[in-house]
Amino acid sequence: MPTIELKLPTMTCGHCVRTVSETVRQVDAAAQVEVDLPTQRVRIESQRERQAFVQALSEQGYAPAA
Repeated sequence: MPTIELKLPTMTCGHCVRTVSETVRQVDAAAQVEVDLPTQRVRIESQRERQAFVQALSEQGYAPAA
């Protein structure tokens, strides 16, 4: 399964981690999500396109860094 890695500079706390994880699963319920809060990175294993996750996370206030 393809892996998508994103850096989310506005992800700063446990609540953020929960919101990011829930947002990813709304895009793809079968996605595998791994969040690393100290480095502000999320790794997603999914068949869905990267842009679908970027858009959904941006709408929640977690726009990935360029």
